[in-house]
Amino acid sequence: MSSNAILLAVRPQYAKKIFEGSKRVELRRVRPKQIKKGDLVMIYISSPIQSIAGAFKVNEIVEKTLLELWDLVYDKAGITQKEFYEYYQGIETGVGIFFDEIWSLREPIKIQTLQEQGIDFQPPQGFRYATANELASPYFAELVSSFEIL
Repeated sequence: MSSNAILLAVRPQYAKKIFEGSKRVELRRVRPKQIKKGDLVMIYISSPIQSIAGAFKVNEIVEKTLLELWDLVYDKAGITQKEFYEYYQGIETGVGIFFDEIWSLREPIKIQTLQEQGIDFQPPQGFRYATANELASPYFAELVSSFEIL
């Protein structure tokens, strides 16, 4: 398996677009330092859903000026140009995490389920690296095994 696995918080409307296939790049204001091509990104859908619903495999990461980034993502980001510039307001460069392999869990992993089972799961605020204990958990087994066979 890849050396890194990241939990990425995604708003419900954007997670839906990822799983539908209309969103093929995740935009971020800050680049996760250790992320690289081939890494596993687990999609944590933020409130009110609060579940891990699937994952994608990183194809490419770019950090560009906003004008350059928009030219690369305008048809892949699932947002309008106005939303793009509002999201990046106050900064000069943005990050795009491109992906083409996406899969969803048959049954999303609810945060309450993890906590009820004694797994000290802390949802990511923006992103965070998955711990070895989380990756070894049977709750994450479907995501990890799906990733390993790709």
